[in-house]
Amino acid sequence: MPRYETSLEGSEELAAGTMAFHFDRPAGFDFRAGQSVKVELVDPPAEPNTARRIFSLVSAPFEDRLTIATRMREGSAFKRSLKSLPPGSRIRLAGPQGVMTLHPDLTRAGVFIAGGIGITPFISMLRQAAHDRLAQRLLLLYSNRRPEDSAFLAELRELERLNERFSLHATMTDMDKSTTPWDGERGMLDEVKMRHFVGSVAAPVYYLAGPPLMVDAMLGVLRRTGVPDEDLRSEEFYGY
Repeated sequence: MPRYETSLEGSEELAAGTMAFHFDRPAGFDFRAGQSVKVELVDPPAEPNTARRIFSLVSAPFEDRLTIATRMREGSAFKRSLKSLPPGSRIRLAGPQGVMTLHPDLTRAGVFIAGGIGITPFISMLRQAAHDRLAQRLLLLYSNRRPEDSAFLAELRELERLNERFSLHATMTDMDKSTTPWDGERGMLDEVKMRHFVGSVAAPVYYLAGPPLMVDAMLGVLRRTGVPDEDLRSEEFYGY
């Protein structure tokens, strides 16, 4: 796997408990939308197994910088160290890697199912699709606890406005703990919501990313409805 050294451009808060980190894109770093990268600290903390982590790239291949996004778990020494780095700090990258990339058959729609920070590979794909004016139907079901927790929600709405081939369906599962107005769908993703949203789209390929329990549950739903395994792509995000 190719290895690179680069620098941190900066960071920003995307949503409650979620941050983005931006890196200079090294010369020769080529990737496909949806792939991931291994981020390695040059000066890692003393705790064991805290030197490196794998993250999906939020940035699209046409962009000049590389971006990752992650939930900032309190117990993660790696994330605390990454957050504390000032702009200009050196970072090592390895990659790209992963097969969570869009299928090439433009006649078949892509249905993305994301929970929480599982949205990251789909942001990369949707940015690239909008940039390329891709003539492929893309649908996203996006589940979060509250609007405050929903990373990239405003960007997704703008992408839907700009790309007539893309449709967004967002749902919130914990609105009784929210202070932000929400007039959209509520409740967990389930077979009823999925069938209603996907509708009569013929033979789509399904992509799932998010908490393991959500991914496993939705895979079960899709298999029960007759979707073959070759039309399913999934990644589980353990707290990332």
